[in-house]
Amino acid sequence: MASVASRATRASGLTKSLLPFRQPSSSRSLSTRATTYTLNTGAKIPALGFGTFQDPDSQEGTVSRALQRGMRLIDTARVYNVEEQVGRGIKKSGVPREQIFLGTKLWCNDYHPEDVDRALDDSLRDLDTPYVDLLLMHYPCTFKRGPERFPRDKEGRMIKGETGFLDTWRAMEKLAETGKVKAIGVSNFSKGEIEVLLNESSTVPAVHQMEVHPYLQQKAFNAWLKSKGIHVVQFSPLGNMNDFYRQTGWSKEIAHMTRVIDQPLLKEIAEKYGKSPAQVVLAWGINSGRSVIPKSVVDWQIDQNLEADFELAAEDMKRIATLDAKARFNDPSLDYEWRLYSDLEGIDGTVRGRTH
Repeated sequence: MASVASRATRASGLTKSLLPFRQPSSSRSLSTRATTYTLNTGAKIPALGFGTFQDPDSQEGTVSRALQRGMRLIDTARVYNVEEQVGRGIKKSGVPREQIFLGTKLWCNDYHPEDVDRALDDSLRDLDTPYVDLLLMHYPCTFKRGPERFPRDKEGRMIKGETGFLDTWRAMEKLAETGKVKAIGVSNFSKGEIEVLLNESSTVPAVHQMEVHPYLQQKAFNAWLKSKGIHVVQFSPLGNMNDFYRQTGWSKEIAHMTRVIDQPLLKEIAEKYGKSPAQVVLAWGINSGRSVIPKSVVDWQIDQNLEADFELAAEDMKRIATLDAKARFNDPSLDYEWRLYSDLEGIDGTVRGRTH
């Protein structure tokens, strides 16, 4: 399995590459970088990417513009219902496919081992690409097989699948031999669930995509993942800026706390660098050795995000560390009938309610 890491490479870790970026940055003439990281497969993943959650009608245009402006990491998922639009946006951009790092995610109703290859083919068809650079398992929980994304019983509770995430993972391992997948990984897993993969399979996840922002820093877990050679991609890197966390059926009370970008400390640091608080938050993730995938359908925000890869002083990194509130906003555990993040920080205050 040449394209995925074996146990022998598990402890090899990640290497970082800093390349000059063509655009100048702020009024302080900060150097705007184009940081990349080397996964345990040997492939390079950009530190700054583009998320495609929500806004399906806008994705074709915004993906195209983001790529034309310099983005090279595109993150999507089957359950987002935007893969066709993302695929059209990639084609429309004119950027060669081989210059783009494209990742998508299997959804929980397609976790049965016999469904995994077909599910990937469905995504490849809609994305109009012969391969993806990264395929992730979206959550560790398995839903009932079939066309329903959120299969529920007569009481409205999610119906669980008959197989487990390890079965899904082993099916994903086989995909690497086909050339349709360059690397495989997971999302929203606990430490214990990742340990199962490490102990019971021959492939170390290349990536763990998880919620990380100044309010949920997960320092020990991030350090552990790094020690295993697993690269972290931060979703919701701007924390509770997205209204989704205040509107979903399982919205936590903490989701209504002061938005990350409204924190006075971040505003102060931003002023120091001639940047916005959002740019400082993204730079914090990159300076911590992780990739970030902010979403936006607004041109000026995309442009600002592109200028968010710059060096933060060690003293400012330490100041941002004080904002850690262990506030986890993404927690559909009670809807999905699975105690997500069971051994991680921020699981208090979980609310029962439907995602959709």
